Amino acid sequence: MKAVTWQGPKDMRVEEVPDPTIEKPTDAIIRVTTTGLCGSDLHLYDPLGPFMTAGDIVGHEPMGIVEEIGSEVTEIKVGDRVVVPFNISCGECWTCRRGLHSQCETTQNRESGTGASLLGYSKLYGQVPGGQAELLRVQFANFLPIKVPEGPSDDRFVYLSDVLPTAWQAVRYADLPDDGVLLVMGAGPIGDMAARIALHEGHRVIVADRVPERLQRVREVGAETIDIDEVDDFAAEVRDRTSGRGADSVIDAVGMEAHGNPVAETMIKAVGLIPDVAARKLMVNAGIDRLAALHASIDAVRRGGTVSVVGVYGGATDPMPMMQMFDKQIQLRMGQANVRRWSDDILPLLTDDSDPLGTETFATHRLPLTDAPEAYAKFRDKEDGMIKVVFKP
Repeated sequence: MKAVTWQGPKDMRVEEVPDPTIEKPTDAIIRVTTTGLCGSDLHLYDPLGPFMTAGDIVGHEPMGIVEEIGSEVTEIKVGDRVVVPFNISCGECWTCRRGLHSQCETTQNRESGTGASLLGYSKLYGQVPGGQAELLRVQFANFLPIKVPEGPSDDRFVYLSDVLPTAWQAVRYADLPDDGVLLVMGAGPIGDMAARIALHEGHRVIVADRVPERLQRVREVGAETIDIDEVDDFAAEVRDRTSGRGADSVIDAVGMEAHGNPVAETMIKAVGLIPDVAARKLMVNAGIDRLAALHASIDAVRRGGTVSVVGVYGGATDPMPMMQMFDKQIQLRMGQANVRRWSDDILPLLTDDSDPLGTETFATHRLPLTDAPEAYAKFRDKEDGMIKVVFKP
């Protein structure tokens, strides 16, 4: 089969690789019909290179048709249409029973000190072959795959793999009051979708970014916007728009890709120049992120407000403004999305003929899998109006 493989920093290639097979009686094999390119895939593209091995199959936003099932699989059958969550959870362990599927104790990576294994996401998270491929092995097939109906296009459902539950959890963790104002930092796919969810629920939403095309997209669905490059004091601008208090809740949908920390940028680049064993140790124990978006979130939230962090951070020694956080009595929530915790809540919105979240038109680019190497480069550099890419193997 063809698959997108990591061959080195900024070196993605589409190659012929062996087809996956049933390894356990609870496995299934799906033929991938649509698979997404995620902002966190860009972390593999460059900064997380020390945790990658040449030939690793990437991608964690797949859906497709069941081609084969193991002898103990009873909940899906050959021919079913399914979406596969990005985090691999058993559904039966202590954490899964409590809705913490991203911390699944069955697939937890204790050697690296990380949570549940993820599709296509480095040694840190299990080094499981990913979903940017023609075929995919799916574990725990009696629980993990989300069966979806025939009819609507893949674009309606593929975001159940990551984008929708990640944005949904971000909004839930934001704990927004009924009459509250939500500030979303970053208008990439997750920030955009979080804004749509909050708007659908009747909230006032302000979105901050510096990319004109992204700001235009969220304006078109009803959000107010702030171009970060056009204001002298960002937090003061937010307070001016919110009766002098600040936003009731803030979602940081940017994470380690934030601009504004040249020291962290230099360190990330330097890590790529040292041997992988030493680089892995350095990043796990002494890593530092670019924290501009998180610090701005803390500054812009009102006293007693909530900051919901959904953008991925990886630093172990990140400096945090603890005095300001304590003084403002901020609540802080974060974490990988517990996909199966939220999927049943989200599915009715996707089967609604009106498509209230605009999933049918959410992708800006639909490309063949063979275009993946170029798409990674353009997505990283925010070229060609590229905001959300889906591949059609």
